[in-house]
Amino acid sequence: MPEQPPILIAYDGSPPARAAVSEAGRLFAPGEAIVLTVWEPGLAEMMIVPDATGMGSTMLPFDPEVTREVEQASEEHAQSVAAEGAALANEAGLQARALAVEDLTDPPDAIVEAAEQHGARAIVIGSRGLGALKSKLLGSTSKTVLHRAACPVVVVRHPEDHGE
Repeated sequence: MPEQPPILIAYDGSPPARAAVSEAGRLFAPGEAIVLTVWEPGLAEMMIVPDATGMGSTMLPFDPEVTREVEQASEEHAQSVAAEGAALANEAGLQARALAVEDLTDPPDAIVEAAEQHGARAIVIGSRGLGALKSKLLGSTSKTVLHRAACPVVVVRHPEDHGE
């Protein structure tokens, strides 16, 4: 039997993401999987703290060394989260490897781009359970991935998801 392309599982360590890994194993095991965690660079440059009055906020002064340390810590944390997800996927019967990528535009685009780059046959992603109103106000990563991806997308609904 010819080898199938991998699936891509979006994983951030949350309960919906853990449910997505479990469901991916149920649906796609014993196939290959890439467990993707997206991390956002540049957070250190946007650190805001309350001002002395407590009524407003101010930007921290830019410090290149602090920025490098925060970037490195962010990337290492994302790699750790992706490794955790890959371990869960392996327990679910998949042959999984971890991948952490920078979010250079927005998380849904990073997920879709990674799926395209790795030739994923499907994307599996958890639903946050935001409910209709919050989803409209805040957006929905799973909904955006569903609309942008060229491959099939499996959205694993969170028990508290009230429908979008």
